[in-house]
Amino acid sequence: MRNADVTRDTAETQIRLNLSLDASGNSEIHSGCGFLDHMLCLFARHGAFDLDLRCTGDTEVDFHHSVEDIGIALGAAFHEALGDKRGVERYGSMLLPMDEALVLCAADLSGRGHLSFQVSFPTEKIGAFDTELIKEFWLGFIRSSQITLHVRMLAGENSHHIAEAIFKSAAHSLRQAARINSTNPNRIPSTKGVL
Repeated sequence: MRNADVTRDTAETQIRLNLSLDASGNSEIHSGCGFLDHMLCLFARHGAFDLDLRCTGDTEVDFHHSVEDIGIALGAAFHEALGDKRGVERYGSMLLPMDEALVLCAADLSGRGHLSFQVSFPTEKIGAFDTELIKEFWLGFIRSSQITLHVRMLAGENSHHIAEAIFKSAAHSLRQAARINSTNPNRIPSTKGVL
């Protein structure tokens, strides 16, 4: 099993995270933000990743520090669990509908962190959650995971549905990219020989 344990302690957040890539999608999430808990539970289930997460953050300020730092910690866990990426498929993508919302995500375990995020939320908030924090989460994730991720919203009128489609589509894309290729389980999928 490809696993990682990550601890991240700052003056703003304290995070404990355990990730298993080759799992069944079970999760125990306590981020301090109900909406993010919901998104991460969806992410774990649709990616078939087991995820145990505890975060204590300065949510009396707002959710920004917790959301960004959880993205950083989860990205670091992916980076650790993938190791040298020997045998992975490397690429994954998913065009995912969520009612009226339609989101395309494409991932490359390239070793070069890059986020292209073309999403327009119709509202600034989903409950108490600032929709701009969704991009902040994924920025933190790709910077520490060194994964390239493209996110495109092709349709959507409901901010909650759009956010759900992003997390589900990203989960499916990352699951495909991280899958071990049964034909070449020991090969690095790059002509460079490293990722």
